Amino acid sequence: MSRSWRGPYRAAVSRRRRSLPRRLFDWFLAIAILGLLILLSARLDRSEPRLASGSAVVNDGDTITVGDERIRLRGIDAPEYQQICRKSGADYACGRASRDALARLTRNKAVSCSGRQHDRYGRLLGDCKAGGVSLNSAQVEAGWAIAYGDFEAEQARARQRAAGLWAGSFEEPRAWRDAHGGMVESDRDHGGSFLDWLRQILRFS
Repeated sequence: MSRSWRGPYRAAVSRRRRSLPRRLFDWFLAIAILGLLILLSARLDRSEPRLASGSAVVNDGDTITVGDERIRLRGIDAPEYQQICRKSGADYACGRASRDALARLTRNKAVSCSGRQHDRYGRLLGDCKAGGVSLNSAQVEAGWAIAYGDFEAEQARARQRAAGLWAGSFEEPRAWRDAHGGMVESDRDHGGSFLDWLRQILRFS
């Protein structure tokens, strides 16, 4: 072996040896991605809408219980039951008012809900109707819940009419929960919905 090409030959062998771990890593990564895609595909194939119907127990302005299913109304956020807001220079129990508004919508009516995801607290994220009326939309339209990833048009109309919460001043429910150590909701506008979806996809029970 002449000295003129011994150096390039050794360099080529060295590059091949150095690239072996990289090639193994690339193969491992490809197999892992393929496995994840197969897992997601299988899970999505099994994912059927969860349905619940019957009389509703209203927990607060955006949460109800139908049968044994606790349901968080998707796309909206209502003040917590203990939350206080301001109107006409005085405090009032806006959380209770929001709950009462939802109770009026469901009173003496069969409620039907549908959803595919559960949040981190095990509640079904659902779209619900009572007497043909969307509870999600109606709560925002009446001003007793704010848009939380959906129903922006309904909120704009409620705000223009100074309906419900918009008749005075209020702290956004998420900020109120943070300040009072309450349940922390997923942020639907900043990736929380995706995280809930991923969590649901990877749950096998």
